[in-house]
Order: sequence, then C-alpha cells, then structure tokens
Amino acid sequence: MCRIAGALRTLLPLLAALLQASVEASGEISLCKTGFPEDVYSAVLSKEVHEGQPLLNVKFSNCNGKRKVQYESSEPADFKVDEDGMVYAVRSFPLSSEHAKFLIYAQDKETQEKWQVAVKLSLKPALTEESMKEPPEVEEIVFPRQFSKHSGHLQRQKRDWVIPPINLPENSRGPFPQELVRIRSDRDKNLSLRYSVTGPGADQPPTGIFIINPISGQLSVTKPLDREQIARFHLRAHAVDINGNQVENPIDIVINVIDMNDNRPEFLHQVWNGTVPEGSKPGTYVMTVTAIDADDPNALNGMLRYRILSQAPSTPSPNMFTINNETGDIITVAAGLDREKVQQYTLIIQATDMEGNPTYGLSNTATAIITVTDVNDNPPEFTAMTFYGEVPENRVDVIVANLTVTDKDQPHTPAWNAVYRISGGDPTGRFAIQTDPNSNDGLVTVVKPIDFETNRMFVLTVAAENQVPLAKGIQHPPQSTATVSVTVIDVNENPYFAPNPKIIRQEEGLHAGTMLTTFTAQDPDRYMQQNIRYTKLSDPANWLKIDPVNGQITTIAVLDRESPNVKNNIYNATFLASDNGIPPMSGTGTLQIYLLDINDNAPQVLPQEAETCETPDPNSINITALDYDIDPNAGPFAFDLPLSPVTIKRNWTITRLNGDFAQLNLKIKFLEAGIYEVPIIITDSGNPPKSNISILRVKVCQCDSNGDCTDVDRIVGAGLGTGAIIAILLCIIILLILVLMFVVWMKRRDKERQAKQLLIDPEDDVRDNILKYDEEGGGEEDQDYDLSQLQQPDTVEPDAIKPVGIRRMDERPIHAEPQYPVRSAAPHPGDIGDFINEGLKAADNDPTAPPYDSLLVFDYEGSGSTAGSLSSLNSSSSGGEQDYDYLNDWGPRFKKLADMYGGGDD
Repeated sequence: MCRIAGALRTLLPLLAALLQASVEASGEISLCKTGFPEDVYSAVLSKEVHEGQPLLNVKFSNCNGKRKVQYESSEPADFKVDEDGMVYAVRSFPLSSEHAKFLIYAQDKETQEKWQVAVKLSLKPALTEESMKEPPEVEEIVFPRQFSKHSGHLQRQKRDWVIPPINLPENSRGPFPQELVRIRSDRDKNLSLRYSVTGPGADQPPTGIFIINPISGQLSVTKPLDREQIARFHLRAHAVDINGNQVENPIDIVINVIDMNDNRPEFLHQVWNGTVPEGSKPGTYVMTVTAIDADDPNALNGMLRYRILSQAPSTPSPNMFTINNETGDIITVAAGLDREKVQQYTLIIQATDMEGNPTYGLSNTATAIITVTDVNDNPPEFTAMTFYGEVPENRVDVIVANLTVTDKDQPHTPAWNAVYRISGGDPTGRFAIQTDPNSNDGLVTVVKPIDFETNRMFVLTVAAENQVPLAKGIQHPPQSTATVSVTVIDVNENPYFAPNPKIIRQEEGLHAGTMLTTFTAQDPDRYMQQNIRYTKLSDPANWLKIDPVNGQITTIAVLDRESPNVKNNIYNATFLASDNGIPPMSGTGTLQIYLLDINDNAPQVLPQEAETCETPDPNSINITALDYDIDPNAGPFAFDLPLSPVTIKRNWTITRLNGDFAQLNLKIKFLEAGIYEVPIIITDSGNPPKSNISILRVKVCQCDSNGDCTDVDRIVGAGLGTGAIIAILLCIIILLILVLMFVVWMKRRDKERQAKQLLIDPEDDVRDNILKYDEEGGGEEDQDYDLSQLQQPDTVEPDAIKPVGIRRMDERPIHAEPQYPVRSAAPHPGDIGDFINEGLKAADNDPTAPPYDSLLVFDYEGSGSTAGSLSSLNSSSSGGEQDYDYLNDWGPRFKKLADMYGGGDD
C-alpha cells in the first residue's frame, strides 16, 4: 500500500500537468492556480526547537513549471525556507507565543510576482498525572478449549490454536521489564498452575530477553530489541500444575520486532568514479551510485531516494547532471561538456530514507567524480603556414624540415596523434613525413635521391589529420594545411661512363699500339666547370692503356682469346674517371672486349698416352684432337702418319672415324712390348688450316685372351711417367744431402776431439778429476775471498775494489790501470793454441805485470791451514817427507796423485 501511495503521489503531478496542457490546447480555462494551495500551514512541535530542525514543508503550485521561485521568511533570524519549500529552524530556541505565527513569501525571479502564506506553530499537549498513573491495558491470552458431546453430555476437548503475533517496536525506552501479554488458563480457578515460556530469547540464546511470571502468567520483555539483529521471536507458552503435570497444550507466541528508522543509508563506496565523453547530448548515461539501508526495505524506513546536493565546478551550468531518485542513475541534463575546459566534475550525492522525506528521513552523502573523456573535437593546427628546409642532392633518409602542430585534445591519444599527408608538390614520391611519437611533430624526410640539375626546389603541400576522424559536425580549418619549401643544394657528383659496360668486338692477335676505342665519362655537374682525367683500374692481362685526357684506349700487348683472363670470349677491363671538384669525385667504367677467334692454335692429339697389345687383334686405339680455337677454326680434323721415320707407317696405320675421331692400329702382326712414340699429323679446318705433328706415347704389352696386359711389371718399370721420375729424383737429392750433412758433422766432431787432446797426454788426461780455475783462491781463513771468481773469474768487473780495511799487505797496490785486451772467457777447445798465444801477448803488453824473472806473488792462503802451503809441491824430494797413501782411499779420481807422490821411489 505504501508503494501504491508513493506511485500515486508521483503520477498526480504528471496527470495535472497533462490536464493543464489539454485544457490550454482546447482554449478552456485552466484549473491550475499559481500560488500556495493552503492559506495557513500548521505544525505541532515540542517546546524545544533545535537548530537545523525541519519544521514543515510549504508547497507552491507552479502550473507551467517554468517559474523560478525564491522563498523568504518574515522571521529570517529564526526560520529559513529551502528551494524545495522545506522550513528549517535557523537557531535553537524554546517555542513560545511570539514564535507561534510567521509568514512565508514566494517571489518569481523574472516577473517579481509575489505570494505569501501563514505558518502556525503549536505545542504538543503535555501528559496529565492521571493518564500517567493509569496502567496500560495488557492483552490476555487464554489457553483455548473446545466442547464436544460425549455419552449424552458435553465434554471439553483440548485443541491447538494459532495466536496472532505480537508486534513490539525496536529500541523501546522502557521502563523494563515491559509487560506484553498475560497468559492464562481457565483451569487456574480449580488448580494451582505454573506458567513458563521456551524458545530463542527465553531459555535459548539469546536468553533472558523474555520472562514470564510463573504465577500470574505475565510475559514481559527485559531490554530494547533490535530488528536488524533479530526480526522475529518464536516462543512457546506452557501451563503445568504444582506437580509438573501438563494441564494445557503449549501455545505458540510470535513476537514481531517492528522496525524503527534507526539506521542511516550507507553508500557502497564513499567515492564513485564515472566517465562521460565530452560533447555528450542531454540524457547520456554516466554512472549509477548505490546506497543500502539496514532498516526494513519493505517499509518507509528502508526506502531510499537520491539527489544531487552540489556540483563542482558549476560551469558551464550548475546543473549539468541529474540523478534518478530511486535507482541512483546519473545522466546528463545539459549540453556543453568540454574536456578542454573542464576535465572533471565532482558531485555530492545524498541518499535519504523515508522515501526522501527531509523531515523524518535519515541521510548520508557520497562523492561522485565524473571524468570527461576526450573525443576528437579539436583538429591539429600548424604553428606556421610555411616551413623551410634544404637537402643536398643525392642524399636519402635525411630530415629536411620539422613541422610543428598544436592539438587541444588529450596528449598521446588517437585524437591527439597527428598523421601528416603530402597532398601536392611531390608527384614522384621523393618525400615522406613521419610523426615523432613524443612531440607529435612531422619529420619531412627524403626517401628518393634528388638531382640538383633536374629540380632545384620543391614546394610541398602538407595536411595534418588525427589517427581517428573528427567528431561529427567538426571540419578541418585552414590551419590544418601548410606549405613546405625545400631547397636542393648542389654537390660534386661522381662522373659516370655511358654506356657502362661498353662492349666492342675485336679479333684476337691485334698488335701492340692498336687504338681500340674511346671510353669517356660524363660529369653530371653541368653547372660546375670541371676537368676529367682517366686512369686504368683493372687490366688482368696488362693488354691496354688509356689516354688520361681524351680516354682513348690502345693495346700494349697482343690480344689472345685463349688467355685464361678471357671468360666466354670476353675480356673485362675497368677504368677510373676522376674530376677536380671539391671534394674530387670519381666513377668507374667497364670495357668488355669480345674477342673474335682466329686460327692461331694447332690441334694436338688426345689422349697423349695409350696402350695396346703386341698383336693387332683385338687392338685399336681411339684418338681425337684438342684445339683451343673454336669453330670454324677447329674440327673437323684430318689425321695422318708422317713419312719419316719409315717405321711409323710400316708398324702403324690410322683410320679416320669421323670429323673429330680416328683409330690407330698395328699394321704388323707382332710388335715387341715396350713404349713407342708415334707422331701423328693433325690438321684443323681453319682458313688457312693449321697442322701439327703431335706425339702419342703407346705402351705395347703382352695381353691375355681378353686383351688385358699381363706383363704389368715390365711395362710399368719401362713406362714411368714424368711425375714419377721427378719424385724419384727429389728423393735421391734429399738422401744425398742428408748423407753429406752427416759426413760434415762427423769431420767436425773429430776435429774438436783432436783439439782437446792437443796439450794433454792420453795417459795423464785428468780432466774428469781436476777443476780448472783462472786464479788461485785463498785458504780457509781467507774469509773475504770472492768465491764467484772460482766459477767465472772473467765476469768480475775490472774496477771492483775491496774495502781498504781488509786488504792484505802482499797484494798489488791499487792505482789507475791502462786498458788491455780482454782474454776470452771460454775459448773453443779447437783453438787452444790461439788462446795461449793471445794470453802471452796480453801478458807482454800488460804494463802492470811483473817482469818474467821477478818473484811472482800469489794470494795468501792464510796461516794454520790444514791443507798446508803450495810450496810443498816444488820438488819431488819434499814429497817423500809426507804420507800420501790416504789418497788411495779417496777413490779412483785421486789414484793418479797417490801413484805420483805416495808410491815411494818408483
């Protein structure tokens, strides 16, 4: 019923408007009257009025719906009126007689027409003491009984009875326990009964909400209920006697918790995001916001209504959007959405329960952010009408000009990305325009070479568009087209030969100094005065030369078609043409000489070696001719045998098979095995013909019945080829060289061995026992002796001087010494005689050496040495005083010394 009433309230204004329109259309008098439908509006309030408290709603009848009415209060300090006619308290005050009546004014903003209505406020009547003392009447529930006839008289029969549910408002303030109903059995007059209730809320969780007086049967609630937690309680009432015997069937008691408006609407999201394309028409759907209310959705407490409280920014209209008050759908109601002006709108959405009643309903708000998305409603525009650029000729992939555009659409979107198109001035397609993805600039690039001598300037017409078409109704302005002026710069270009390659036909055999042709190059730089000089770049056979000035090509050798440098009768030579420009440039050209054959090569027999049997049958040798010339200077060939020597025609016969082949056979019945050289005269078909005597080496061998050679060893030994002979000779030469080197090495070794034995008797050769030193060393007490001199005495620097404090008295005094020839440190044993002579000469020429007849002073060996003095070796007489037999115990190396000094008289 509530929904039907709400729907009727919604339809009535529409029906009234339709009725008014129909009446106006028919010319009759309108039933609608502009103004307040009531003369006085009344409201009953409590004594205390709070700030912002809604008081009442005054309704204004706007018949045509076009009037914009502004409300005012006669008491603006106490009351204010909203745009929808809701009257609010401006401040908190106690309601008195002076506030009991005031006026509300409504004024048309355009026509300034004004209406007024009176508002009367009255206090709620206070409760009297008697009404407060009177207890509320409590409903009584009696266990039902049914009467039936049995045995001629009536008898009561128990039966179940459905008790109507009890409705209990939630959030009751008490006092508690609050009595609900009284449960009673009509048998309590005769019996003493006890009452109880069971079920959730009584003896089951949540326990203790409902209690019953066991004597009186009074059912009470102990605390406020919350419908959002439990909307219905199902209890069962019981009646028993004092012994616990059931005297009545249990009855069901249903308690419905009546919903109160104690929950505000809650939006599913505090912030809602939506989008709408710019330029959208009114009525375009944007988004839907949704709020929920925990109260009963089937009651007014849970019926929500939506409205837009504010819009920011308020341009171009403060009401760009509207919301469906029931569904929460937000749609556009005004045109003029322009992303380039306003990119985002923020709406404050309010949801109010009680079907949007501002007086009794609870409200909540959320934020709706609507982003205006971009559409291609702004074409790209060039920043200049003409752009300039230049490019050197013959250059490609060069950026000539940079075209800049502006586009107000959102950057880096298809509506902003520019696409450039050359609409005129480039019929051959030498230019292309690419778009820079970052800056959106157009890069004019050369894609085909440009010749300065052909085109010195290009004037291009360029149009700029977007990747997506413009929005409907928007055209490209003139600023979307520009002109690009490209200047071509002249550069020094390569000379080129024409034609290239150049083909000429000449007979081979031309003598040196013959002028073949003139091969010249052209300079494409017509506007530059330049000279071209020619040089030869490639001439494999070195047959040609070119004049550096006029390009005449002359032979310097005989042209030979059979040269390995000629391929398919064509000889290729490459020439270079260079100009004197800055920088100098050059080009190459190829001259192809097609050489015509002449009969300059005699034919030769092929193969050059063959074999046959000693007897004519079954034997034949097939031969042909090899001629380096070509037709008609080659075959057919004529084959013949020479008259000399006479044995050739006596032993052999030749038969021509066709123009290219002939057959050689034995003429005699038997020819001894061996190798025979058979001369054959071959004549070609040239004009004039050319003949040649070619030698065919024939191996004659003994054959079996199948015609195969049987004396292979003899034939092979006698018929070694040239390659085999050369290999054998090389092996022999290498073997002789090795033998010669071995002999030289042996002689040198013998010479070295003889040189070592030059000064030493074979019996006294003690080289294995005695170490050679260049000078004597000191004794054990000579601690300052340089031991390195015992190993390499000649490596000691000549000017190495011992410290003064440790020099012995018998050493040679230190003074400046003249340089003298240095002796060889390690003379070759074979030059021992030269070594001694050089030592004598050095000693004779040494001014520091003592005279030959003076006393020689050696290094002092020190005192107390167990080795004794070397002076004991002066004569054999002194040796007899010592015992040298211990030398025999030192091994075979000291056996010679033991025999010399320890052997006694012998």
